[in-house]
Amino acid sequence: MYACSPHWDAHWISKDYLQVTLERLAGHILASPYGSDTISLNYGLHFTGGEPFLNFDLLCTACELCSELDIPSLFAETNCFWCVNDEKTREKLLLLKDKGLKGLLISVNPFYLEYVPFERTERAIRIGHEIFGNNLMVYQLEYYWRFKKAGITDRVPFDDYLMIEKKEDFLRNVEFFVLGRAAYKLGERLKGFLPKYPAELFFNEPCRPHFLRDWHNHFDNYGNYVPGYCGGISLGNIRELDSLLKDGIDVRKYPVLGYLMEENIEGLLRMAEDYGYQRSKEGYFTKCHLCIDIRRHLVSVSDFKELRPKEFYLHLD
Repeated sequence: MYACSPHWDAHWISKDYLQVTLERLAGHILASPYGSDTISLNYGLHFTGGEPFLNFDLLCTACELCSELDIPSLFAETNCFWCVNDEKTREKLLLLKDKGLKGLLISVNPFYLEYVPFERTERAIRIGHEIFGNNLMVYQLEYYWRFKKAGITDRVPFDDYLMIEKKEDFLRNVEFFVLGRAAYKLGERLKGFLPKYPAELFFNEPCRPHFLRDWHNHFDNYGNYVPGYCGGISLGNIRELDSLLKDGIDVRKYPVLGYLMEENIEGLLRMAEDYGYQRSKEGYFTKCHLCIDIRRHLVSVSDFKELRPKEFYLHLD
């Protein structure tokens, strides 16, 4: 989704910039409807990545800063790679809770399963529930039950998992986004589960959800205001947040955003074709696949400030 990779440079956010980011956000974050000490997927503030537990000291500092700023409904998202035994798992979660973390979101899907033994995921869920109670979420729960039913405990390569799943069941009851690197890395394999369509089919299809939504957005370590799940798009810098919320987006300054806002994907495609973009003869899995492919081309031919961070586009293959 965000083209994460060990091949990226380790540009950890500095403590000073982290503080600036959290101070800018503090007044705009809504607590969970059930209270500031509870968590909900689309409320509060969460630390994610990449994988936030790769830099545990920084995650602890971030929780402390949030506590000082009285930021509500704070939780962290993790793939559980670090949950190697009960002692270490409990120790880290108790420390984070002491520093202000209210809950935990456990990521479960076939992509993480390729790298993280499922027994670590189960450990995180068991001990996380012990420490955070109902402030523990599993996303996606459907995959968790499928892995349990299949008797999986270790890692399973993605291709092997596709052999376990029935074709008609693979996308049943789950959210499956063909975003970021997915269409490029998994293209041939996805053909067995998803058809491809010509670009015109997506002209009247709305973004789901719209990329200008006012809920569940992200701010990256470079200061980019990333709309929802739209990796590689920046609505502006965190330092400009107040003016951005007040005055909106200057489409003359950010033409890619302008075309998406005013003419949808059809307008962006026409713009890209003026820059030499050629439509895929095979077609596209989803509207998001088409959008990323267009933006990838635009980055290669010019410098659009709203197409950030550039590293995202360099790691799509």
